[in-house]
Amino acid sequence: MGLLQDKLSHYTLPQEFMAQGIYPYFREIEGKQGTEVMMEGRRVLMFGSNAYTGLTGDQRIIDAGCAAMQKYGSGCAGSRFLNGTLDIHVQLEKELAEFVGKDEALCFATGFTVNSGVISQLVGKNDYVICDDRDHASIVDGRRLSFATQLKFRHNDMADLEKQLQRCEPEAIKLIVVDGVFSMEGDLCKLPDIVELKKKYNATIMVDEAHGLGVFGRQGRGVCDHFGLTKDVDLIMGTFSKSLASIGGFIAADSSIINWLRHSARTYIFSASCTPAATAAAREALHIIQQEPERLQALWDVTNYALKRFREEGFEIGDTESPIIPLYVRNTEKTFKAVAMAFNEGVFINPVIPPACAPQDTLVRYALMANHTHEQVDESVVKLKKVFKELEIL
Repeated sequence: MGLLQDKLSHYTLPQEFMAQGIYPYFREIEGKQGTEVMMEGRRVLMFGSNAYTGLTGDQRIIDAGCAAMQKYGSGCAGSRFLNGTLDIHVQLEKELAEFVGKDEALCFATGFTVNSGVISQLVGKNDYVICDDRDHASIVDGRRLSFATQLKFRHNDMADLEKQLQRCEPEAIKLIVVDGVFSMEGDLCKLPDIVELKKKYNATIMVDEAHGLGVFGRQGRGVCDHFGLTKDVDLIMGTFSKSLASIGGFIAADSSIINWLRHSARTYIFSASCTPAATAAAREALHIIQQEPERLQALWDVTNYALKRFREEGFEIGDTESPIIPLYVRNTEKTFKAVAMAFNEGVFINPVIPPACAPQDTLVRYALMANHTHEQVDESVVKLKKVFKELEIL
């Protein structure tokens, strides 16, 4: 056995949870993702998906993806920089830029590679990148890959953000990067306050709209639009794998920023381009979101109903303002047990443990789609209450 294998052979934590029958990862779904899915040959309520608009199984999107594959093939066999740019890539970029209110946009193969490639390329060794300490892992990795001085501020603590800005050289570039909606806790960034600090300290703002697009703002334009601050935000990032029912991501900004990233972002110019099917699917989803405002209304109707039900039953759900509802457990083993017991009851939810949260903040993540019904919410609340009471969490 080599040194590497010897070292890694001591990593047995997953096996320990498997032995207890509460290992919660890589569970197999036997069909399309919707409000109900088939797993292990039985019906399970799906409250663990990021498909907020409920479009992942929409036939129009499936047809658009199939048509693109018929026309363009299964892949592009290269990067956008060389042979991998299709006309539908360019069309989608134009439509995304218009949708989020920026000059131009660039599409990447995944949302993760947007953040890891863009942040690392925007700031250099004489600059600063300043992040909320609950930002997504892709933002963290983008920050780590940069040569900039890296600063963090306590979650949504504007006094601490200002303290970090005061540490910066006044004439240096200061890039503030935040999630619009924080993906585990469901709360929003304090964008109005961040914009005030941007103006005071001549900083730059990048907002990750992965969980805001399709959920907040006019026609689902995101948190920046929700606050009426699109013009004050310099870069808007989004993903296709959630509300846009596909896979991929984008960055939108003014032409000077996009021109720089188009010719320098390593995860863009050295990665194969987004597949034809994924591109066409995302584009069709974008059209549907704009054409069907009732979808957004349905999402908020069922979200507000679920928030009310969980509060009525005494669950601790924190400061969420979104279709992401954290059900706090505050114990890793009980978190895994809650997920396993809920699955046995027919409810799919996700565990959130370190490093996705602090050790004392473990939770199960319950997320809603536009096509969830009140009856499905009621069924899940009853079953989750039973589980939480058995575990003495409630």
